[in-house]
Amino acid sequence: MMDVKEFVDKTINFGFGLAEYSREKIEALVEELVQKGDVAQKDARKLAGDLVSKGEEQRAEFRKLIHDEVTKALDKMDLVRKSDIKDQVAEALREAGLAAAKPEVQSNEPQS
Repeated sequence: MMDVKEFVDKTINFGFGLAEYSREKIEALVEELVQKGDVAQKDARKLAGDLVSKGEEQRAEFRKLIHDEVTKALDKMDLVRKSDIKDQVAEALREAGLAAAKPEVQSNEPQS
């Protein structure tokens, strides 16, 4: 099963892929408008740039919205964070008088 971070990453990457597709479509549309004479050649680059910039702004807003909504959903789930567990273990060790003994923390990174 896909975890939340992986889901969000895939969703955002999909959005970026869509953005690149959109950039190509915008450039093609502007070129078509130039060929039809609806837009002057000198204005075409600015028009395309403005449309792409607007799309980038909307993607940034969308990314923030996704981040905020996922954060709210995770907070509602009341999940325990890794940092909370570490703090609780350290507190329990202090209370037990074992503050000198440090718990072994497992890492997913290979040891060299």
